[in-house]
Amino acid sequence: MEHKLTGTIRTHKMHSRSLRTDRDLIVYLPPCYEHDADSRYPVCYMQDGQNLFDAATAFAGNEWGLDETAEELISNGRMAPLIIVGIYNAGVKRINEYTPVRDRRGQGGRARAYGQMLTREIIPFINSKYRTRTGANDTALGGSSLGGLVTLYLGLQHCHLFGKLIVMSPSVWWAARYIVNRVSDLDRKTGQTIWLDVGTVEGSNPEQTCHDVEALRDALIEKGWQLGQDLHYCEDPGGEHNESAWGRRMREALPVLFPPELCGESGQRY
Repeated sequence: MEHKLTGTIRTHKMHSRSLRTDRDLIVYLPPCYEHDADSRYPVCYMQDGQNLFDAATAFAGNEWGLDETAEELISNGRMAPLIIVGIYNAGVKRINEYTPVRDRRGQGGRARAYGQMLTREIIPFINSKYRTRTGANDTALGGSSLGGLVTLYLGLQHCHLFGKLIVMSPSVWWAARYIVNRVSDLDRKTGQTIWLDVGTVEGSNPEQTCHDVEALRDALIEKGWQLGQDLHYCEDPGGEHNESAWGRRMREALPVLFPPELCGESGQRY
């Protein structure tokens, strides 16, 4: 399949000491990045990077279309200029890296090591290569399905790094709703803003899937997050568990978490 990318896209390969594997990164730069050499930009780190921008690398040829979405939102002034970093998953090792604990069959549980790669290797690498803003309020972590699960797990664990979390269709069911218990065990609410969503026709048991995510939402509210303020919850009518649905919902999530702002000193809005 032919590669089709929109906007300024760069790729990198790095070797992880934490996981002892090579890792591909794909980086989207906002339209104003090359024109304004002095400005710095917020960053959103996303799981399953090969699915975000390019159908040629995406699962079953289905991409999020996140490059076209970002270009449109930024150019129309609906979203702040943003750097998006896609972290490729590890294929057969994806389940291990994206799950915080082992399930009853002994599978998974390598999310902590994945988090070490993310926080100690990938983020410093990106900060050294690009003009990033490094504060927590300018740094987001996002993902869907198991990627949504690991996003919330690592986001809560590293709340000093990630001020914004995009948690789409999270696999709440993993290890008997471990992530709900993790939220319930928090000493207090973190200062993070969270986007949480689910489609109404996901999986073989959509009603249970929605119920699981609702339980996670309620656990967050119980800890002090407030709907419409620092917790944005969306049930997508007819939304399925796929890249198309997640890409569509990013059109709503990104402007909420990264509202419009001026780019550069010229005053021009991109």
